[in-house]
Amino acid sequence: MATKSVPAQETTMTTHAINITKSGYCLESKTFQSLIPPATPPPPHQPLSITQFILSLLHSSAIPTTQKNYLIMPSTGQSLTYSEAINQIYSLSSSLKSLYNLNKNDVSFILCPPSLHVPIIYLSLLYLGVTISPANPLSSNSELTHQIQLSKPKIAFATSQTAHKLPSFPLGTILIDSPEFISLLTQISKRDTATNHVEVSQSDMAAILYSSGTTGRVKGVSLTHRNVIASIAAFQMSSVELDPHAVSLLTLPLFHVFGFFLLINEFRWGRTLVLTERFDFEQVLKVVERYRVSDMPVAPTIILTLLKSDLTNKYNLSSLRRFSCGGAPLSKEVAEKFKRKFPQAEIMQGYGLTEAGAVSRIIEPEECNLQHASVGRLFGNMEAKIVDPLTGEAFGPGKRGELWLRGLSIMKGYVGDEKATAETLDSEGWLKTGDLCLFDSEGFLYIVDRLKELIKYKAYQVIELSDALSSIGFTSINVPPFELEQLLLSNPEIADAAVIPYPDEEAGQIPMAYVVRKPGSSITEAQIMDSIAKQVAPYKKIRRVAFTDGIPRSPAGKILRRELINHALSGALCKS
Repeated sequence: MATKSVPAQETTMTTHAINITKSGYCLESKTFQSLIPPATPPPPHQPLSITQFILSLLHSSAIPTTQKNYLIMPSTGQSLTYSEAINQIYSLSSSLKSLYNLNKNDVSFILCPPSLHVPIIYLSLLYLGVTISPANPLSSNSELTHQIQLSKPKIAFATSQTAHKLPSFPLGTILIDSPEFISLLTQISKRDTATNHVEVSQSDMAAILYSSGTTGRVKGVSLTHRNVIASIAAFQMSSVELDPHAVSLLTLPLFHVFGFFLLINEFRWGRTLVLTERFDFEQVLKVVERYRVSDMPVAPTIILTLLKSDLTNKYNLSSLRRFSCGGAPLSKEVAEKFKRKFPQAEIMQGYGLTEAGAVSRIIEPEECNLQHASVGRLFGNMEAKIVDPLTGEAFGPGKRGELWLRGLSIMKGYVGDEKATAETLDSEGWLKTGDLCLFDSEGFLYIVDRLKELIKYKAYQVIELSDALSSIGFTSINVPPFELEQLLLSNPEIADAAVIPYPDEEAGQIPMAYVVRKPGSSITEAQIMDSIAKQVAPYKKIRRVAFTDGIPRSPAGKILRRELINHALSGALCKS
């Protein structure tokens, strides 16, 4: 399972002590440096797995966790304390090594819905140096076949409901809802594990996580133990206050990079994590009230639902203190309206992607009310460039271009796809994110949109265009869908919306909106187009509208524009 990688990233960080502006921009290297003090992860050559690292941090902290809950599953009423979780990690890892002959660098495919067992499986396999490869249980057979071809697993974990989707593996498939699996969690005590210790190198592959595939077919992202350890260390250097008594509600999928990272990071801090089997808005409100949830990592769609729904008035949500929002930009207008409705809570916007090992930047609590539209400053041990996608020229603050990232948490590459790896990672270790962004004069990052999702309206250069998009050198006017989506969502009669490019003989592409009406609304296509036309320049006008029951999104909340484009091109439009 070859993964082409770039030169060792421990030596690629640019360190210029002079000519750095207050934005973090280095005039000499034309890169943006983190303004957060650099983290100091363990030496790279020290044998260390992710599980060993977070266990050592937990044990060295003053947080009393013996009888404290690590995981709660409201749908079943089950919970797992830290003491129980640690014992199960040791027992399962020992059982798997002795009974199934699992070896370091073997790959385990995991096809399980959320449960108390999934985090234990992750941490036990990582303790053994086994690469985990979690997938969406709702994936189609063709999607699973592709993922299995990429990861080449030796063993799988599934449930009695998902196992039928899987082929046979050399070491079989373990059903996690079977009595046999339950026995693996309890039959070996911690003191019996010493002889089963596995020496794991930080450079070993820890996880193969599947990218959302918004720019093509799903790819397997290879993350090493070092990548994740560096991310955890960088998070420690952030000024984000992590209250050990906080209760987090995880509505994100456990197979997604953010769900995976949060499971690990919450464990490191000894916090309580509430899991949900599936997202049901009213059930989420009930769980917040019952368990006094304080923190929620969410996609912007959940922020919008909380903002617009009257159901929030039925439940006591006063315990909510912090929403960590990622997956797509959140407008200043939405953030301000949300603050008025939930004055006790703050929205912390962040930015990350699977290829960068989860979070690359986050806005600090004291800056939340000042920089609504920003996703924050660079994390420690991370540097960035803003690059003209046509010429490769690096820009300074205030100019838009493609965001490139480099640092200790950047992926090793795409498994089984050297071509895609070479297209995404250059020879110096820079990850080309495909996101159109800019840094301001104080080092705050703003996401404009995906480069490949920009709507190219009219095939000529507009010299007088004040929008800095023209400075990138595109041969057409580029309309960011996100900007139009935020205007649509500000309409009280619209529950959800997405904007896509629609082919036009004269203009090349025109903005088309898919709109979900709010219950009871009868807003028309003409009313929507007229409303937007009053708020934007002529080239940004929405020129086509289709009404739909729902906007397709990835598990992380990203709009699946390709599905909408295919739907629009098929002519199956509903304008009722």
